[in-house]
Amino acid sequence: MSEFSTLFEQVQKSSRRLTGISDSLVNSVLEDLATFAERETLFLLMENKKDLEQMEITNPMYDRLLLTEARIKGIAAEIRQVMELPSPLHHVLEEKKLENGLQLRKMTVPLGVIGIIYEARPNVTFDVFTLALKSGNGLVLKGGSDADFSNRAILSLIHRALEKHGLPVSAFQLLPPDRAATKALLEAVGFVDVIIPRGSQGLINFVRENAKVPVIETGAGIVHTFVDESADLAKAKKIIHNAKTRRPSVCNSLDCLIIHEELLDELGELVHPLMLDNVKIFADDKAFAHLQRHELIQKADESHFGTEFLSLKMSIKTVKNLDEALDHIAAYSSKHSEAIISETPEHIERFLLEVDAAAVYANASTAFTDGNQFGLGAEIGISTQKLHARGPMALRELTSYKWVVRGNGQIR
Repeated sequence: MSEFSTLFEQVQKSSRRLTGISDSLVNSVLEDLATFAERETLFLLMENKKDLEQMEITNPMYDRLLLTEARIKGIAAEIRQVMELPSPLHHVLEEKKLENGLQLRKMTVPLGVIGIIYEARPNVTFDVFTLALKSGNGLVLKGGSDADFSNRAILSLIHRALEKHGLPVSAFQLLPPDRAATKALLEAVGFVDVIIPRGSQGLINFVRENAKVPVIETGAGIVHTFVDESADLAKAKKIIHNAKTRRPSVCNSLDCLIIHEELLDELGELVHPLMLDNVKIFADDKAFAHLQRHELIQKADESHFGTEFLSLKMSIKTVKNLDEALDHIAAYSSKHSEAIISETPEHIERFLLEVDAAAVYANASTAFTDGNQFGLGAEIGISTQKLHARGPMALRELTSYKWVVRGNGQIR
């Protein structure tokens, strides 16, 4: 195997204990973790500062890496929200008795051991542990070098909470931030049940192409919003601004505005709030001709479509009708989140029906694609594939099922 095989084996063995612990004990651990995060805010910020000092503030990942007192309070609140959710384990999904007397129950169980590969997002360490413990799964975490001080500080609080309640810390491990550890995790067949990458499209592609362990793709969001000819422009202006500028570094932020050509005369008004927030705009020829000459507005080329900017940048595509908008989305979407702004019911229904994405919106900001916003608690990621889970992956999506068969001497 590799130098990490002993660690993987320990996680696998220890994680078997997790499925049998009570939900009240799980919640006690999570309450302590939330309390530790609040009490140790200064410690977390100091360790996070060590990571921030190694990254340029202009890097689009800087905001994702940044911890603040407010963000830590938000993380503690999300941990407590997960505590309030029912356990996803041991639910009977189906039950039947066969003619031969066998009693069958289809019951929810943990996935087992989950490997998480992620970039400069230390909040992920809190989120995935909270969900993994609540769903009875062990974890092998592989964070990036950009966030290693932060991740190790967070893991120390996690282990402290587990130790306080006599639970195995070895079920939750953080690998070193090097390529050898990544390779070992991707090849940990027999020890790790599934790998979930969280990060850029490049990271997700690398994991998919190199993993020998099953992969659930999450994270990359190439997000479009189509403003059709019937759109309420005041509504559109607010939605577009929120989707782009609320947190431009996250996967549900707007990357491409698709506009009906009949609205080109209104385009300057629509993007004016974006320019006030220094959003750089890459406009196709038709859109560019209808916008004022400004240093923030440039002509788009092919590279600006199908790009997840993760920053204050956005492209604009002009279309003649709904068909062209649907074709553009189909060609460039990452199947994360897509939206239409329209007052035409037929257009809305067709868009919601035909667009292939994990979340589709009508007259609302794509910023809502989030496990907490969907009422699911913290999320482990946004799945953009169709097998097993799609959209925000929370507690229920971290389970599988097994058939429990009870008999009384039956043979076949």
